[in-house]
Amino acid sequence: MSTGSGADSAPAPTTPDPIQQTAQPRTSMFSSLKIRNYRLFATGQVVSNTGTWMQRIAQDWLVLTLTGSSTAVGITTALQFLPMLLFGLYGGVIADRCNKRTLLLATQAAMGITGLALAALTLSGQVQVWHVYATAFVLGLVTVVDNPARQSFVHEMVGPDQLRNAVSLNSANFQSARLVGPAVAGVLITAVGSGYAFLLNGLSFIAPLTGLLLMRTADLHKAVVTPRGKGQLREGLRYVAGKPELIWPIVLVGFIGTFGFNFPIWLSAFADDVYHAGAGTYGLLNTLMAAGSLIGALLAARRGTSRMRLLVAAAVLFGVLEIVAAFAPTFWLFAALLVPVGMFGLTVNVTANSSIQMATDPAMRGRVMALFMMVFTGGTPLGAPLVGWVTDTYGPRVGFAAGGAVATLAAVGVGVMLARVGDLRVKIDLRRGRPHVTFVPKERLATAA
Repeated sequence: MSTGSGADSAPAPTTPDPIQQTAQPRTSMFSSLKIRNYRLFATGQVVSNTGTWMQRIAQDWLVLTLTGSSTAVGITTALQFLPMLLFGLYGGVIADRCNKRTLLLATQAAMGITGLALAALTLSGQVQVWHVYATAFVLGLVTVVDNPARQSFVHEMVGPDQLRNAVSLNSANFQSARLVGPAVAGVLITAVGSGYAFLLNGLSFIAPLTGLLLMRTADLHKAVVTPRGKGQLREGLRYVAGKPELIWPIVLVGFIGTFGFNFPIWLSAFADDVYHAGAGTYGLLNTLMAAGSLIGALLAARRGTSRMRLLVAAAVLFGVLEIVAAFAPTFWLFAALLVPVGMFGLTVNVTANSSIQMATDPAMRGRVMALFMMVFTGGTPLGAPLVGWVTDTYGPRVGFAAGGAVATLAAVGVGVMLARVGDLRVKIDLRRGRPHVTFVPKERLATAA
């Protein structure tokens, strides 16, 4: 998604170290916003992302109101992400074959239409649970193509030098909208009902469509368009399987996305069942988590590196904090813990996203990012109903803690595998006044001893 001299995407490292990647020069927090095309993109996205978060909150609360069931909320979430699980890799093939800006014009328009359709059903008083299920599934189908196209289009706008910064700012953009969207949705639902939240979401997609149309196509970095051919999906899978610096981060985000990111289920259940509150409290909990996510995104934007050890450490802390929050004795302690949960969850997402993009050959980027998004969001159809059932059967606290336990175990397991792949061992240096833990090659550790 970047622009400039027409430089191709960053080449894949030839001899990557899966734990300690090469540091890049530190950039300013908002450096990629100096690029006009990316500014247009980011402006449109913050508007539509706000609408998207409004719809998410309104959708979850509408389903909970209609059914009284956390499992039903989980089914809605599952249907929205099921197409990514089923067809996600095909979306990546399409993104690699086509002009990404043209694809995004089509997908963003389709997303706006789904919001308007749900608004019409709700405002007319005709909405039923199956309508919400259907629109969630259609939105998921559109996302199959939109996600890999949008993720890989970032490189065309900003180029390899600003890619990490732009990926982080995309997340900051999304989380900024998450601060506003749930709060506005809570007010709208309480005052006039869910239908107006759906309506505003549908209209919000005018902004990204305008931004895409105003872009200077001559400023975009030259994109690699893959010609049609047989076996391209299998080729993408073989490519990822042969690169430890790609496969293990994808495995990790798959576990975390499937079991650790079911916040619509948990937070709605905590608001309703544990604290006996309404949509305003649900919106507040989402807003606090978004505040932590925004902090994580801005910190990531300042970093010039995407080290695997940071990814693993953030994932461990994310899982542990979920377990601690699950058994917080008071509402305000639970709410406060959601801030670091959001921060470390976002750190996992941004670090995995940017490191995978930088390690991927340009011709493969759409398929690799499709696989990344497929396991991160496509695992939800598998995890959400199960997590919803655990939450309904054993209570929100046990459900939340179980998701955190799976995330923690997955992070530890992937950390061990990355260390083995790199033939690394842990070195603890006590000479700096405090313990300093690093991963070093085994032969260097033996020499030092």
